[in-house]
Amino acid sequence: MSDTPKILLVDDDTDLVDAVRTLLENAGYEVEAAYDGAQCLERVEAAPPDLIVLDIMMRSMGDGMYVAQNLRAGQATKHIPIIVASGINRVPPYNLWPDEAWLPVDAFLEKPVEPERLLEAVRTALAEA
Repeated sequence: MSDTPKILLVDDDTDLVDAVRTLLENAGYEVEAAYDGAQCLERVEAAPPDLIVLDIMMRSMGDGMYVAQNLRAGQATKHIPIIVASGINRVPPYNLWPDEAWLPVDAFLEKPVEPERLLEAVRTALAEA
């Protein structure tokens, strides 16, 4: 990990991306954005981040789940901490939480996420990486 941890923020809501980018940059992180799962995977392959903050519902309901599963299956990417920030559990019948098969992530935060809660999850995930 470099002196300034690089975070890849993955969400299709551009306003949310802008707000979270500002929050994370003000906290001293380098932030790159991707707006769907395919962009995320391309960016990770080009320059792996130190951590990923990932939405679940983007182009499709499970876009983020596919990304998390793909990253965990990759030898070069399985170590990257992933924090999910999603409102999917407010959409019946979903009730997702981190698990090895379906949602192999390090943390799950329900949207809307309080800024300090997100920062704490980021600090914790980076410290444990």
